[in-house]
Amino acid sequence: MVSIQPEDFDAAAEYQALRDSGAGTGAIVTFTGLVRDSGDKPDVRGLYLEHFPGMTEAVIEDVIQQATARWDIREARVIHRIGHLELSDQIVFVGVASAHRGDSFRACQFIMDALKTSAPFWKKELMSEGEHWVEQKASDRQQADQWLDQDSDRES
Repeated sequence: MVSIQPEDFDAAAEYQALRDSGAGTGAIVTFTGLVRDSGDKPDVRGLYLEHFPGMTEAVIEDVIQQATARWDIREARVIHRIGHLELSDQIVFVGVASAHRGDSFRACQFIMDALKTSAPFWKKELMSEGEHWVEQKASDRQQADQWLDQDSDRES
């Protein structure tokens, strides 16, 4: 399930939906990201997020399919908010249900890393002294690239 929305989400309800994914589920891992007061610039007061409708959902669905091909996933859920967000607002939810914890942990991290580098979102930090469009961080790219390195190791 993929949802791009301006409205907040209920992380407990999303967890329960993963829990209801079937008797073969033995592990659930979730990640919830929040808007924080620091980023590229100090004194962040909020965020504004845009996306490319249709393409964003397709990219995230593809990421989930990649995760499903790598690990034994029963279900994955991704919610990403757009529009104006205040400090401490929930911005993203990634949840994965699988038979075993290792698959859930790795798949959840893989999906989140791919969201940071592959999904067409644009984030603007809002500060008391103006605004600033956020560029992709080298550390996020390196984190995502580690999955490619692992693929290369498996093929060798």
